Amino acid sequence: MFKKKETLVTAFALFSLFFGAGNLILPPLLGFNSGDQWLIVTIGFGLSAVAIPVLGILAHAKLQGTLIDFGNKVSPSFSLIYAFFIYAIAIALPSPRTASVTHEIAIQPYWDISSWYTSSIYFALVLLFALNRSKILNILGKILTPAIILILLLVIGITIFSFPFDFESTSFASPFTNGILEGYQTFDAIGAVVVGGVIIISINLKYTHASYEDKKLLIRNAAWFAGLSLFLIYMGLILSGSLVHSVFDADTTRTEILSGLAKQSLGNIGNLFLSILVGLACFTTAVGIVTGTADFAASRLNDSKTVYTITAILGSVLGVLVGQFNVAYIIAVAIPSLMFIYPINIILILLNVVPDKYASVFIFRAVTITTIVFSIPDFLGSISALAPKTDTFSWIPLQEYSLGWVLPALVVFVLSNLYSKFIKK
Repeated sequence: MFKKKETLVTAFALFSLFFGAGNLILPPLLGFNSGDQWLIVTIGFGLSAVAIPVLGILAHAKLQGTLIDFGNKVSPSFSLIYAFFIYAIAIALPSPRTASVTHEIAIQPYWDISSWYTSSIYFALVLLFALNRSKILNILGKILTPAIILILLLVIGITIFSFPFDFESTSFASPFTNGILEGYQTFDAIGAVVVGGVIIISINLKYTHASYEDKKLLIRNAAWFAGLSLFLIYMGLILSGSLVHSVFDADTTRTEILSGLAKQSLGNIGNLFLSILVGLACFTTAVGIVTGTADFAASRLNDSKTVYTITAILGSVLGVLVGQFNVAYIIAVAIPSLMFIYPINIILILLNVVPDKYASVFIFRAVTITTIVFSIPDFLGSISALAPKTDTFSWIPLQEYSLGWVLPALVVFVLSNLYSKFIKK
């Protein structure tokens, strides 16, 4: 039913909803620190910042419901709590961070104005878009995303062709793991389950007569296209960061290296292009988060338009308040919540993607509970006041990489499937 143009517009909308503050400022510094291991780091980053989010959208294509449906097989109560935490984190951290990044990179270098003014105007526009949600797909897919991609390609292309392929040794002890954990900070696994719901509702509003299978195909094709585009952009930004090791000091910040890349590649006008890029990339993500959170609140109260409006307003006000903190502080504050909720989120995405015969209610519960239990050490380790002694959890495989939940979850998934088959026989 859907033409290539409609798939492309949806893919561009997905790309712009994903590509926000973290996606822009994290890869260049990651590349700068990765040196000659930039490709290994890119693969790790791509695993947590591209592969998992794409699978999240594929899960949405299969379910075509809301975030509540992701955890229903564990229990309705668990699913509601999980959804609440996901939306609370999204609206309290990555959404305000987009305003903070916009102020630091796009506004502060040119105008001597307070971040209060920046975030107030910024979230007033976010609210305007959220209240006109039926137009989101077209505006994001046809106008904003092409502009974002064009500027990114200019910065990446000119940088790659301007510097020799000469790399320093990496400062990372484990480049692959560093890439994975830095990918957490994009919030894209969380973004997938939040903005995926926005896409589902937007498609339902726009294509009222489309069948389940047609919409599933549209979302799946758009997800793969958006994911491939994201990975290539990340690879380009990480490579660009690794090439400019001689230009920046070792203690350079994320925003400094991004601004420096723009100036190195595009000259003095590079900062203007970067300002436009930052503003567009951050803005589209904030719109997706505020819209998704308002959708969730409204869905709990009979799809009330009043509740949707009130939630969108409150989300925008919160964005103004938290957006006053600098980017580095918001990233640091986010780490504990990410170390706990990210593994649970990833597991629920994967369980919803695999065929139903491998993901019964029993398997959902067993794997999810295992993941929660083995995520606790990583969560405690991320809070200095609660961090256990170094060797307390050393018996857990991959614990030294803050990935102690991975193998236990995998083992329980396999064993619970074998047990289920044995019981049936």
